[in-house]
Amino acid sequence: MVESWSFLDTVESNFRPLVVIELAKGTKEETIEWFTKRIVDKKANGGAQLLIKPLVTENGVENIYLVGASHLRLLLGAETVGLVKECSDNSMRTFTYSSRKTFKHFADDNHNFLTMAECQYIIKHELENLRAKDEKMIPGYPQAKLYPGKSIVRRLLTSGILVQIFPLHDREELKKLCHSWYGRVKVGYQPLDDIRCYFGETIALYFGFLEYFTFALIPMAVIGIPYYMFAWEDYDKYVMFATFNLLWSTVLLEVWKRICAILTYRWGTLLMKRQFEEPRPGFHGVLGINPVTGREEPVYSSFKRQLRIYLVSLPFVCLCLYFSLYVMMIYFDLEQWALDYHKENESNFSSLMLYVPSIIYAVVIEIMNRIYRYAAEFLTSWENHRLESSYQNHLILKVLVFNFLNCFASLFYIAFVLFDMKLLRQSLATLLITSQILNQFAESLLPYWLQKRYNRRMKKRMCSKKSDMDLSLAEQVNMEKEMGTYLGTFDDYLELFLQFGYVSLFSCVYPLAAVFAVLNNITEIYSDALKMCRVYKRPFAEPTANIGVWQLAFETMSVISVVTNCILIGMSPEVDALFPDSKMDLVLTVALVEHLLLAIKFIMAFVIPDKPRDIQMKLAKLEFESLEALKQQVRAFQMQLHFVLICH
Repeated sequence: MVESWSFLDTVESNFRPLVVIELAKGTKEETIEWFTKRIVDKKANGGAQLLIKPLVTENGVENIYLVGASHLRLLLGAETVGLVKECSDNSMRTFTYSSRKTFKHFADDNHNFLTMAECQYIIKHELENLRAKDEKMIPGYPQAKLYPGKSIVRRLLTSGILVQIFPLHDREELKKLCHSWYGRVKVGYQPLDDIRCYFGETIALYFGFLEYFTFALIPMAVIGIPYYMFAWEDYDKYVMFATFNLLWSTVLLEVWKRICAILTYRWGTLLMKRQFEEPRPGFHGVLGINPVTGREEPVYSSFKRQLRIYLVSLPFVCLCLYFSLYVMMIYFDLEQWALDYHKENESNFSSLMLYVPSIIYAVVIEIMNRIYRYAAEFLTSWENHRLESSYQNHLILKVLVFNFLNCFASLFYIAFVLFDMKLLRQSLATLLITSQILNQFAESLLPYWLQKRYNRRMKKRMCSKKSDMDLSLAEQVNMEKEMGTYLGTFDDYLELFLQFGYVSLFSCVYPLAAVFAVLNNITEIYSDALKMCRVYKRPFAEPTANIGVWQLAFETMSVISVVTNCILIGMSPEVDALFPDSKMDLVLTVALVEHLLLAIKFIMAFVIPDKPRDIQMKLAKLEFESLEALKQQVRAFQMQLHFVLICH
């Protein structure tokens, strides 16, 4: 490293605050001095070699610190985290400082070579990799134990000494992004590259999937409108619509894989190497040695974890599923009451009352989903998973199973037990529309209103009538630290997953489901963009190459939709009339058709490549060049070794 800094050497003119660290009020001076010294210390001494300075306000120095880094430090950090950038020959390669001149748009004085999101990601990585050396505890806090190799930031967080770390907004860039993204109503694509530069690949990929899914729903919506209006009892069109639905759900997901590969190759994350996962902050256990890294870290028995999963978590989930079914039966009692009331009165009011049970049930479903989510998070955390990926997989599994049963059990019961297609259409429409309205209100409108109200109070308290662009740095930090924290794309993907279920499972019974999904998603794009830019703190960028486990979840839902649509077709009076003598022949025929459609589905998934041909060739070329470079290194080492042996 060419540059070095003395303790709190942050007064240089090119200091650019990128990340905010907020410590708890009353944090001891010796703790602050030790922590800040570790941040600015050289890498050779176990520090992060970053720049840091306290935030000075009218009230003096608060326990808020701004973190930045020199241009050289960020470039070396880009090599450490394995960022992939575009070269002058238009190929994508892992950035190395030694070959920096070969990358497009690189210049020693070009400080925009790395996006602000990439710089903040590098700083986050360096802070998280600050590790204890020979300290046994955090200075000033004997109860906060440390051991060699323990992440200092994670210990500070779990001890309550560190309140939060978040990246700062760039007000100028944010204003430009807001204008091009949601500032004006337009028919066109989202600025995904700009979103990626500002928020990172994970969020950009979510909005890319949301946009793609919305466009993919349009053919279903276009076909569904005339079918709904003119062909309710036309069996031939009914079968055609169901068949189109099955093919659509397969092609939709396979084409998305290709689009995802194109986007992530252009952004460089398709080539990024998967980093070794550290234990998650909430993981605890007896101190032991990691056999892979050789470092000391907590060790927890997998047998104990399995006992917690199968003896506590699994029974609890089953109990919640039983309670969900019990609530569903209460809903059917209400439906029967509303039907009896309508038969007795037959008025406009009684006709409206027919929809009341479904609306109440939809609201109850949303409430149960949210309460269960908190319980699932608590249980999954209590299971004490070592890795964040394992924690997320167990949490997603719990939430998906409950949400699937909670949202769709009543529809399956109506379709395959009550055989009431009219009630199925009514329930599907009510559940879909009500859930969309509730989600828009709870996830976007309410948080936006609360945040706007808070900002108004903050500006009055600061005696300032400035616009966001005119806020001082101290005012900006104080406003942003009180904003809500964006918890990731989990809830957003879950909402799309349930919507996909409503559209694909029973859309042949209610073709307008795709129409309402398109309308909801158009407003969802704008409302989600608004909450990302105005409601929440800026999240750290997280490189990703795909939508992860959600791809498998959507594919599983599409397989279930094949089964449900085949059974619905088999239950129709027209098909039933073809087998007047033997119901077993009908069942076998439906099963055969279902197996054939599944076979076609899997063949299509196999035939359609996950990556376009040109990207496959580029990846193969990079792999070949990497192998050749490795061979040259081996040859050079062998020649040096041979020379040494000759000399001796």
